[in-house]
Amino acid sequence: MEEKKKRPINTTITRNTALFSEGTENIYETVAVLSKRANQISTEMKRELHKKIEEFSSTIDTMDEIYENREQIEVVRHYELMPKPTLKATQEYLDNELYYRNPAKEDKNMQRLEAMENETIAEAAHKEQE
Repeated sequence: MEEKKKRPINTTITRNTALFSEGTENIYETVAVLSKRANQISTEMKRELHKKIEEFSSTIDTMDEIYENREQIEVVRHYELMPKPTLKATQEYLDNELYYRNPAKEDKNMQRLEAMENETIAEAAHKEQE
């Protein structure tokens, strides 16, 4: 049996900020990650919406077409009722479905590891000389 995918809540709720700083160890970095993901989701949604609306567009518009195009109105309403991109991004983050990385942190960690290795090698060489 497949698990039901959690739908983001379509309203604003109060969140525990401690949960947001667990993965990145910095609330501001988490906000930046969520912002970038929300922009990605928003761009995807806009693309989908424009594709669907293009299906209805015609080169010649008449007054009848403008007032009677109920399908197009239903498509737009569907997208208006969907959860906002920030809510989707937040839900993905809380469900650990988001992949993110910080190259600056990775570089610092690599530098630390190299420094530790060099220190260990230097200590070993110093002990050998004694």
